[in-house]
Amino acid sequence: MSKQFSKVSVIGLGYIGLPTAAIFAREGIEVIGVDINQVTVDTINKGEIHIVEPGLKEVVRHTVAENKLRATTQPEAADAFVIAVPTPFTDNRDGDLTYIKAAAKAIAPVLQAGNLIVLESTSPVGTTEKMEQWLAAARPDLKFPKSHGDDADIFVAYCPERVLPGKVMDELVQNDRIVGGLSKASSDLAGDLYAIFLKGNCLKTNARTAEMAKLTENSFRDVNIAFANELSLVCDELGINVWELIRLANRHPRVNILQPGPGVGGHCIAVDPWFIVSSAPDTAKLIRTAREVNDSKPLWVIRRVLETLSRVAKEKQKPVSELTVTCLGLSFKPNIDDLRESPAVAIAKEIAAQHTGKTFVVEPHIKAEQNPIKDSDLVEIDVGLKNGDVAVLLVDHDEFKAISRGEIDHLAWIDTRGLMDY
Repeated sequence: MSKQFSKVSVIGLGYIGLPTAAIFAREGIEVIGVDINQVTVDTINKGEIHIVEPGLKEVVRHTVAENKLRATTQPEAADAFVIAVPTPFTDNRDGDLTYIKAAAKAIAPVLQAGNLIVLESTSPVGTTEKMEQWLAAARPDLKFPKSHGDDADIFVAYCPERVLPGKVMDELVQNDRIVGGLSKASSDLAGDLYAIFLKGNCLKTNARTAEMAKLTENSFRDVNIAFANELSLVCDELGINVWELIRLANRHPRVNILQPGPGVGGHCIAVDPWFIVSSAPDTAKLIRTAREVNDSKPLWVIRRVLETLSRVAKEKQKPVSELTVTCLGLSFKPNIDDLRESPAVAIAKEIAAQHTGKTFVVEPHIKAEQNPIKDSDLVEIDVGLKNGDVAVLLVDHDEFKAISRGEIDHLAWIDTRGLMDY
């Protein structure tokens, strides 16, 4: 156990905060998890979890039973505070720092000299400095890095998460971490904190570079996905099978085109590039265009579904209102329950809103009461395929990969993932 950090508080117990809290607790650290949702707090204190992440349930159950992890709605004194709250964007696509500001104000009363505060939330460049300003305003009796550097009472750093949903418990430990402090002492202290469980390298820099590194990683991926998505649109116009084309092009030794899809989802890739664009709107032209390409792809899918409904109605000599559309998948990536910023959700909602007939949704990773699509029925795969007239594959879950061609012969099949490569 770290003598320097015997008690750690994690603010925000979502997809990143709860696994982080559990891993610290697994190492013998006393962890106080803080969340504004009382149901979340009660669930964790019973040794249960409110999200789906392989390996997390067992760790939470064990650490709660060992009195190493407990949850509360009110911050308490600790040696270090890790802030992992949401950072959505506003209607103007600027970063919404409301949750970070609220977290800073919540922990301010319990801060003590020597404390470390680490922001993990993906944020626009300069957010860590803003957080320090909010903390300093709330606690003028304490010295902060901006005015006192390494001689500050409170140490402040930024350390973005770099994990893949479904593999969080492994990647939190194995992946390299970037730590950027508002002072050298802050970087060093944050490095010591993550050394409690980190097996990957801890790469130290300043806070602004660390913030930009996270945004850069996801923007790089977004630009590459946009190329694949735009290529799929071009191929559709030219009557070319995009999946075959990409396979052939990727045989070039220096070409590695990604696979197109219905858009880009999740709380990172679909959001982070806008933070760069909002910081440098006249300069980040390629990043902006890539985001616009990926944001427009769901509209193309919706148009394709509606056009297909009209065609099928003519072929079957039925009104469109008597046809059923089956949407396969809602999550933003395969084999998880995370629906945040999911293009599949946006597509299914619009189909259900515009289609006058039945809309079935097949999402094996959620329960009926979690279905966010109004005027739709959440059904099993066999029901959706058997009773559908048009099926649109939106997520390539493992369950969908087992679908045979015979099961969809009677359907008009719209494949945004290349699962059935005709």
